[in-house]
Amino acid sequence: MNIKEAKEEIRNAIFAYFTKDEFGGYEIPVERQRPLFLMGPPGIGKTAIMEQISQELGVGLVSYSMSHHTRQSALGLPFITTKVYDGKEYSVSEYTMSEIIASVYDMIDDTGLKEGILFLDEVNCVSETLAPAMLQFLQYKTFGKHRIPQGWIVVTAGNPPEYNNSVREMDIVTWDRMKRIDIEPDYAAWKEYAVNIGVHPAITTYLDIKKNDFYEVETTADGKTFVTARGWVDLSAMMRIYERRGFKITERLVRQYLQNDRIARDFAVYYDLFNKYRSDYQVENILGGELDVDTKTRAKQADPDERLSLLGLILDTLGGELKGVCFDEDALTELVPLLKAVKAALDEGADPVSALQAQTDEIVRMIESGKRASTLSPDRQYTLNSVLQILDEQKSLFNGSDLRGSDAFAVIKSDFASRTAALKEEARGAGSRLSNVFTFCETMFGMDGEGNSREMIILVTELTLNNYSARFISRYGCDKYFAHSDQLNFHDRQKELIDELGDLDL
Repeated sequence: MNIKEAKEEIRNAIFAYFTKDEFGGYEIPVERQRPLFLMGPPGIGKTAIMEQISQELGVGLVSYSMSHHTRQSALGLPFITTKVYDGKEYSVSEYTMSEIIASVYDMIDDTGLKEGILFLDEVNCVSETLAPAMLQFLQYKTFGKHRIPQGWIVVTAGNPPEYNNSVREMDIVTWDRMKRIDIEPDYAAWKEYAVNIGVHPAITTYLDIKKNDFYEVETTADGKTFVTARGWVDLSAMMRIYERRGFKITERLVRQYLQNDRIARDFAVYYDLFNKYRSDYQVENILGGELDVDTKTRAKQADPDERLSLLGLILDTLGGELKGVCFDEDALTELVPLLKAVKAALDEGADPVSALQAQTDEIVRMIESGKRASTLSPDRQYTLNSVLQILDEQKSLFNGSDLRGSDAFAVIKSDFASRTAALKEEARGAGSRLSNVFTFCETMFGMDGEGNSREMIILVTELTLNNYSARFISRYGCDKYFAHSDQLNFHDRQKELIDELGDLDL
């Protein structure tokens, strides 16, 4: 199965394991809750989906790579104690608590989360001295005498032997106590993830053209060469920073992430071409609905690959704007209950700065707790940091002021109203630019009998797959999107988006 299907399987298993009966006990007893084993090639995204699941379900996550552990750190250290048998005292050896299990208890103490996931990677690559203890853990969820807390699910991962010479074969008895999920590379499944985390458009458009370059492991006379999903994501992050800093992206940089000479060379050449398209086509003019004759002529005459690259450029810029609207909306929505609490404090006589600071302290606590529990997604953290910035700006409104009570709240309310008005204007502008993109595709690219083209299908599909653009459209609408998606039979996806997102009341 692909990584998206594996994520769904894991989520379903976790829901099943967390399901309780009418007496509060787990319907599947803890001893029957098989550890999940994700078997798949390296760099495919096994660790990433565990982080996503933890964030989406709001449960704790403790992660370890078992290849870095010794028997002592996993099992604990031996110590001598005494016990009495048949009235006679004996010296016996016991073990301290495993560092791994202790980390789970620390997570519970720090965050208050009673349920979570213990994720152990590379479990089939443990050292020879640790292998017996690891097999015991997979079968009985214990290291020595210490069992993981009830409510915590074990998920493990490993690589097939063809990818790792350190892999140890597990016996049937062990496999029969685990829920095995085999994962294979799949570009289409990864593409949906890549669109939503903002992978560089040069990467996604290149892979749209050369899908076979998405994941490659090859044995040559000079050793193994490889390209993984992790390599593309990490390269994307570096490219974004290089571009912002004005650093040149060279084939030398690309080879540091894509360790296959041909693919690294081909992508570096494509990136130079992509940059030329960025220079030749003024994307800002396309979004603004202002096109010169040369741009129109070139777009109409462009070959399919050039059109695909151009769409990638357009969607990257537009997607960032639509995402920005959603982020600003999230921050204001998050702010509403905080300002209600501020009003209550003001009514009780608090000064405005102290009342706002109390809410700032609460947001800081939420961020720190979420980081410790691994339940805080990057987008959620960005939203909370935006709220902190707004609260700080509102505190500055009272520098040198002695306003209190309703007078103080009137200032805060006015500031919030201004921000809401600015958001509406931002959304209006983004919606206009979204419509301009549809007009550009309608005008520049040939249409079939139903008013669509290959480029239009790509445009509608990408906007639908991207969580933020889909949310923007369901919130603010876009007549051209709905017209073309109707023709492409996207009704069900649209309805699902609207049902999931609903209207946000500011």
